[in-house]
Amino acid sequence: MNLVLIGYRGTGKSTVGKVLARKLGRTVVSTDAEIVKRANLPVPEIVKQFGWDHFRDVESAVCRDFAARDQLIIDTGGGAILRPENVAVLQKNGMLVWLTATVETITRRIGGDTQRPSLTGTKSFTDEIRDVLTERTPKYQAAAAHVISTDGVSTVEVAERILKLIPHEPGH
Repeated sequence: MNLVLIGYRGTGKSTVGKVLARKLGRTVVSTDAEIVKRANLPVPEIVKQFGWDHFRDVESAVCRDFAARDQLIIDTGGGAILRPENVAVLQKNGMLVWLTATVETITRRIGGDTQRPSLTGTKSFTDEIRDVLTERTPKYQAAAAHVISTDGVSTVEVAERILKLIPHEPGH
């Protein structure tokens, strides 16, 4: 079974994924990193040159490829849940854990991130986060087997909470 971390950017998926991989002796993979590797371009450039639909198509292929493997920690991009087929394929052999954070926490964490293009193109950074979260929250809720808030909690504590959710994991 894979452990799949879903949630908006800045909620801690990458950092928590690395801690979980260390603690479980598993490999952590990132859908966004794999998309960048396959395109040989950074995410903003992929979106600029080919558009969001192309990015989402590659993301769906990456989700299928990762879901076909086992014992992975999968750090998904924030929009991976936008396509129901991604959720379905990841759920087949995975436990989806939704990491959440407030708009304020997310803004503080990702304020300096230049590797993510604007999702709306017109709104302020905080308004964009708020609006996109409002749109995606029902999709995260529908996809997730478990929800964990990362506000004011250390990465290790978040990882420990996730470890307690994993069925039949030796030593936990």
